[in-house]
Order: sequence, then structure tokens, then C-alpha cells
Amino acid sequence: MEDGQSAECCDGTKTRPPPVKRAWASATVLMLSIVFILSGFFVSWIDISTLTGPFIFKTRTAESPRNSTRNVAYPLVCTNDTELLTCPTNYPATHRIENIYTEVCPEYFRWIHEDLRPWKAAGITREMLENSKEHAQFRLVILKGKTYVEKYKSAFQTRDVFTIWGILQLLRLYPGKVPDLELMFNCDDKPMILKQEYQGSKAEEIPPLFHYCGHNTTFDVPFPDWSFWGWPEVNIKPWEDILSAIKGKAEPIKWKDREPYAFWKGNYGLAETRRDLFRCNDRSRTDWKARVYAQDWRREVADGFKHSKLEDQCTHRYKIYIEGIGWSVSEKYILACDSTTLLIKPEFYDYFIRGMMPMEHYWPIRPNNKCRDIKFAVEWGNNHTEEAQRIGDRGTKFVEESLKLKFVYDYMFHLLSEYAKLLKFEVKVPPGATELCSELMACPADGLVRTFMVESMVKSPSDALPCSLPPPYDAVEFKALMERKESVTRQVEMLEAEFWKNLEKQF
Repeated sequence: MEDGQSAECCDGTKTRPPPVKRAWASATVLMLSIVFILSGFFVSWIDISTLTGPFIFKTRTAESPRNSTRNVAYPLVCTNDTELLTCPTNYPATHRIENIYTEVCPEYFRWIHEDLRPWKAAGITREMLENSKEHAQFRLVILKGKTYVEKYKSAFQTRDVFTIWGILQLLRLYPGKVPDLELMFNCDDKPMILKQEYQGSKAEEIPPLFHYCGHNTTFDVPFPDWSFWGWPEVNIKPWEDILSAIKGKAEPIKWKDREPYAFWKGNYGLAETRRDLFRCNDRSRTDWKARVYAQDWRREVADGFKHSKLEDQCTHRYKIYIEGIGWSVSEKYILACDSTTLLIKPEFYDYFIRGMMPMEHYWPIRPNNKCRDIKFAVEWGNNHTEEAQRIGDRGTKFVEESLKLKFVYDYMFHLLSEYAKLLKFEVKVPPGATELCSELMACPADGLVRTFMVESMVKSPSDALPCSLPPPYDAVEFKALMERKESVTRQVEMLEAEFWKNLEKQF
């Protein structure tokens, strides 16, 4: 039966059936009742909270928690005396899910297997975990559904605060389903665990460390960044709110009606690669088709962020993404703008960018050839408007669909679940750890920190299962994926070489 259809149990007539048919019909009703009761017993018997067993139902989209009629909301409840704050006892420790269908996770979830592969064979010992402590801002422990944090050093701004907050919301969304675990988390800009230091006999001693980004030369495990739940220091709202605001401002401005240039605005002093980008502003001899602006955050804070709203920066056909000290959180906001993203090849990667393809979701730009590459991309796009617009549309669609907040939580769930399977030690709460919950974090907070926590808090458990994790890449698939990306990028470079060759002939 298709969704939305209903079945009638009778035809509305009052004619009595013959005795034989009446007996057959009664028997049929009896049998159907027995089957219905047994099937209900069978579904109840299945341990829905155990997602690693054979009972994984796929292919049908799960019911959205917001549309559930059986959810009970558990709002933030604070007392006037912060010293009396305690974690609530009424929030369910487990949640029975009636909708047993789930969708397959987006393709980029397969990178979870790749990121954890270094520990797949031998697992993770306590000694290995403790060896990553020197690089961590905090240790996070999940034990019997409760969260404990041991802090080691300060993080920049509220990165650690909103990272921990996001994990607490995951536990509220899927109560009782996140396994016991211990992990170390680094909140700095660059990953820390260098591959060159763990070769040969040390290859089985790699310290596991969670981080916001990874690098081809490190073992750090990428994790969704803090800004999905808000970045109060720069007035960036939680992900669902800012995505909606960007979409609301971008949709009325048609791609063809936007400024036919490449736009970037940000803190240029963070890295040499950003300072180098400002060379493309020099139009004295050649118009590189770039419009690059410096962001003065001190002035913005003083002026109430009047000139830094992300939703007001969707006025150009092309938007440039460039890293700072490391990977930059600006990536997802730029992709959301419905402009064609010119992605200057990043040195670092976050957890989702590896699931995107050049010329499908973004236009690749070489970091050592920025101005010429940007000019060619803009010139080509302005002469092939439909193709260029499609790249922007697909990039934005990826962000809206494959990076929706449920998938952010599902990625966290699967990453933590797969990580927990590798632990070869008993999970314990260290003496210096403190139990945390939403109330203990949000109630004492004030200003935008409190506002963003309230706005991003999960108020009830999900009536939908997490998406089902796709399998790892096999060697052939992985090689084909990498070769496809390289091939597309080479084709763009060949097109550009021809463009400059023809242009030079004109002079």
C-alpha cells in the first residue's frame, strides 16, 4: 500500500452473506487478528535500540521528529539559584521507536570507516588514549547515558562549550543509544597527531584524537564543529536558523541578476594564503574578477554586527572559500548561498567536504594560481551561465539536504558508535571529571551563549532511527573516487590553459 492511501474494511452494504461465506469471513478475521497480535509482539520483541544487529530497515525516509504526534517536549527548566542546579530526572533514559524505517546515510558517511581505519586491526587501549591527553582541551566520557567532562586547558572562545553542548543534544535526541566511551578532543585550528611519528613499530600506538578537521599527514578524526550550535562571539546563529536566514535572503535574488564577480569577505590576517588573495583586488592592469574585502571583527562587535551578517552576503554570482590558519567554518555558509562556490583547494578537510565533487558542487581553484584561476572561472561562468548556476544549485542542495541537522547528529552518532567498538578498556569516569547536562550548561549562561543554547536544544527524543551507515569503500571504489576527482580537476586546468593561450594571442 502506498503512503497516503487508506483501505476500507467493508463495502457499506447490509446484505447478509451465505452461511459458508460468513464462517469463512469469521475465520479470516480471526486469523488476521492473530497475525496482527503476533506481529505486534514480534516488533516489540526486537531491540530497536540495538542498531548494530541484523534488524536494520532501509529505503524509506524516517519520520521527522518535529512532525511526530507522540513526542513530549522537555523544555529547559532553570531555578533562580544556580547553586541548586541539577540534571533533570524526568528526561527519558531510553525511547521506544515505533517508526522502524530509516534512510541510508549520505555517501560522505563512508569516510567514518576511513578515519577510524588506523585502529581497526588492534583497537584502542587506555594507554593510547592517555597519550593524546597532551593535545586535548578536554576528555569526554559517556557512561550509561550520562556525560562527564574533564577539562585540561582553555579553548579559543566557546569552541569547547558548544562542542560539548552538541554532544549533549545528541544524547537527548537518541537517549540510551550512544554507547559508553571515552575520547579526547582538540579544539585548536590544526590537527596534531602526525603520521610521520607513528611509523614502523609505533604504528600500533597511534593516539586517537577528535578534532574539527583532518589532514593527509595526520591521524586526527574529524568531527562536526561547534558552530552548528552557534558561534556567539561573531553572532552566527545555530545551523538551522542561519541556514534558513541565508536561504530567505538568497532565493529572491536570481543568479543571473547578481554581481558577476567572485566575492570574499573575512579576516585576511589569519594566514598568508588569505593575504595573497588580496592581490586579486589589484585591477590596475588586469581585472581578476574578484571582489575581496577585509573583515574588522572588533569594529563589527562594537557596531552590533551590522555589516557581517552571512545572509546579506549572497549578492554575487560567485563566492570564494579559502582556509585560514586551518580549515574554516565559513565553508558551509558559503555553499549555502546559492552562488557558485570557487573553492581554493584546501590543505585541511572537515568531515563532509570529502563527499563533494569538483564541477558538481564547486569549482576548483589552485592555491598557487588564485587570481588567474578565479578570473577564468568567472569568465567561463558568465559565458556559460546555466552550467555555472547548476554548480551553485547543486552545492547548495548538498548543504540543505545532506548537511541538514539530523544528518549532523547521525554522523556524530555513527562516528561515536564505531569508535566505541574499538575501545579495549573499561570506560570509567576520572576523578577530575564533572557531570554535565543541558541544564547545567545553559541555565548559568547568559547573553548569546544562553540564547543559542536555548534555540538549539533538542526538546524531545527522536521518533526516527539514525540513518543506516553505508559500508566502507573497497580498494577499487576508493581508487575510482580519487581518480574521478583528479580527472575532473585536470580537465578544468586544461580548459584554463587554453583560455589564457587564446587571450594572449589577442595582444
